[in-house]
Amino acid sequence: LLLFIIWMLFWDSNSWLIHHELNKEMDDLKDQKEYYNKEIQETNKAIKELSNEEGVEKLAREEYYMKKENEDIFIVEYEDSLKSKEHE
Repeated sequence: LLLFIIWMLFWDSNSWLIHHELNKEMDDLKDQKEYYNKEIQETNKAIKELSNEEGVEKLAREEYYMKKENEDIFIVEYEDSLKSKEHE
């Protein structure tokens, strides 16, 4: 009986070890699925924002510091944002 139990736990094709590894792999895949679903939602949101002129203008101004003709830009950085940039 003991030999049978040991055999079933470790060497059988349906062993506990194989099931344990497969369950761990399933958990990892579920985590990846959640991550990629979140990324897809964020990308769809970005696409929606860039589908109109205001969204494109906002991106150009904030990310690329573009400006309209005859317009001046002043970049204001707060002390707490400067400290976090130094640590990066």
